[in-house]
Amino acid sequence: MTSEITLFVNPTAGRGRGAHAAQPAASALRDAGFSVRTVLGEDADDALRRAREAVAAGTGALIAVGGDGLMSLALQAVAGTGTPLGVVAVGTGNDFARALGLPIRDPAAAGRLAARALKDGGHREIDLGRVGDRWFGTVLASGFDSRVNDRGNRMRLGGRFTYDLAILAELAAFKPIPYRIRLDGGEVREIGATLIAVGNGTTYGGGMRICAEAEMDDGLFDVTVVGECTRTELLKVFPKVYKGTHLGHPAVTVHRVSSIELVAAGVTAYADGEPMGPLPLTATCVPGAVRVLTGP
Repeated sequence: MTSEITLFVNPTAGRGRGAHAAQPAASALRDAGFSVRTVLGEDADDALRRAREAVAAGTGALIAVGGDGLMSLALQAVAGTGTPLGVVAVGTGNDFARALGLPIRDPAAAGRLAARALKDGGHREIDLGRVGDRWFGTVLASGFDSRVNDRGNRMRLGGRFTYDLAILAELAAFKPIPYRIRLDGGEVREIGATLIAVGNGTTYGGGMRICAEAEMDDGLFDVTVVGECTRTELLKVFPKVYKGTHLGHPAVTVHRVSSIELVAAGVTAYADGEPMGPLPLTATCVPGAVRVLTGP
């Protein structure tokens, strides 16, 4: 393993925390004897290109410093390559780090953990979801939750308050969505649903446990289907997502599958909080697609 490590940084993550987090993370790695090279980008496409170049050049690890958006970019660079991924989570949601039990908003601790893992071989091979040529690590959302994302992005206010306003606005307009789904290549099912979430990890939206029992190394997605609900019922169910207790509700079913095809009109899918594009799409779970630097 080369001693040169690449720090992949989003300076704007967490309202500027990314820029401040890079220094203590880099210091922890240098103190452990590693040479650290920092990669930034003019935009997401440029950042991804530079990260891929570092991986192709044989960097010892790609250490992503930012939120879930940057983790998503980092996954595109390292998936299937064998290059270890380090996580310095300093964004707003940090669901990827949360699912793996890694430090959140503590860049020095995250840097030390990555350094120890590189020296001691402490890593975990985890599954990733794949849609076409794009990878995701946590949850692919479609339905009510993705429409909340759509509306929140249009509002452009930023912060949790925007998300709450978007939920209220979507509740006022919401109707169950007619889906066609196919699980593991089986027969097509036509269902009405409030949302369908495809979980490689457990959470989205900064800790909402929509796929609370998902495991990141079992080779399967946990697909959470929230069936047809009235607005009143949805108001009762949705707060339970924060603790994962919604899974016991009669309107909720969970399927464990290695692939799922989703078809619905007028629905955009989001994965790792980033727009994945409109349905239809097919998501496949790829076992052991990435090595993440973790504890012993």
